[in-house]
Amino acid sequence: MSVLGIIAEFNPLHNGHRYFISRAKQTHNFDAVICVMSGNFVQRGEAAICNKWVRANMALHAGVDLVIEIPACFCVRSAHYFARGAIQLLHRTGVVTHLAFGSENGRLDELAAIAAIVGDESQPYKHQLKSCLAQGLSYPAARTRAVESIAGEGLTGLSSIIGQPNNILAVEYLRVLEQERIPIEPLTIPRIGAAYNSLELSDMASASAIRQCLLGCAVNRVAASMPAAAFTLLQQEMAAGRAPVTTASLGQILLAKLRTIQSDQLAQIYEVSEGLDNRILKAGMACGTWDELRAAIKSKRYNMTRINRMLLYVLLNLQTRQILDFDQHGPLYIHILGFSTQGRKILQKIKIKSDLPILNRGSDVKAVAGDNDSPKLGDMLRLDVTATDLSCLLYPRSDQRFGARDFTTSPQLLRGE
Repeated sequence: MSVLGIIAEFNPLHNGHRYFISRAKQTHNFDAVICVMSGNFVQRGEAAICNKWVRANMALHAGVDLVIEIPACFCVRSAHYFARGAIQLLHRTGVVTHLAFGSENGRLDELAAIAAIVGDESQPYKHQLKSCLAQGLSYPAARTRAVESIAGEGLTGLSSIIGQPNNILAVEYLRVLEQERIPIEPLTIPRIGAAYNSLELSDMASASAIRQCLLGCAVNRVAASMPAAAFTLLQQEMAAGRAPVTTASLGQILLAKLRTIQSDQLAQIYEVSEGLDNRILKAGMACGTWDELRAAIKSKRYNMTRINRMLLYVLLNLQTRQILDFDQHGPLYIHILGFSTQGRKILQKIKIKSDLPILNRGSDVKAVAGDNDSPKLGDMLRLDVTATDLSCLLYPRSDQRFGARDFTTSPQLLRGE
């Protein structure tokens, strides 16, 4: 049996995603496609434009058979830990044989060569990286310069390769597969259409451009950029008052948190380094909006994406000690967000092959989240529940902002295949 795994956010799902899924399925006679997907917050530390169940439904209509949630403790992390958690989750289903991912250059050999350098824990690379960070470079910039230094003339155009968003994740996927000796075959599909951060609308527009239009109340302008089914689902969510979601709405909640938290408590939060805690607390007292707060904290060392994630960790009360524990154990459950008829069959095989508990209903989530006999599993799952509850507070309509949706929402089902 051959099962294709993909890692995605679908924020929201657009024509480029549909193309990627279709092309990936054409590379082999796969029995099914499993997607592990970010929940209600994504890797860049922002709230997803619509909730995880709607995005899972979009994926099912685009050709995915089974959608599983990546736990929040992995999906709102830097590229390496995002990749590691997602690949571990795919592997622990016990059925995934291949991994497909998009990349800007489409060259698996070049990406693998970079992954080998980044994954090499030898002193030269570590020394170069540390030296670049000491110069005040952000981590992505420092890593690029360190890799260039090690590679020398062996790889041409390396800066343009490793500096592209999809290539960065592709390198991390390959790095994790190699480091952890995971027997999943990688495939890369060249990205087409607009660049990741492009804000121009077209039939192959980026998710960034689509989100900008949605937040600007220009929903009809994105119709040509999304598959019809995905656009209809998005329209339904907007009509119900549950989309579009904007992270900026977290501002007042976060400022309240920063004005009531103690400095020793803040210092325990993941990635809040010594000295940065005082900078954050000072900004919390001086600023009045989400954007003002981020701008006050930003520095040459800490880019906006890292700040977004850090502030989200504060809201989630995600502590360094918890992260170390989560990273040691990896994903501890399989939370199903949706499945097709074929996906239901694959799910039965996962129940046989995987040693992880499968959470297929809201009642399953509620039971496990409240189970004190499995504290590590419960802690990881409760973080997902908290993330969902926070994201619901960002819904446009106040009567839709109730919590505990993880306990009451069933997986999406695509029938008729």
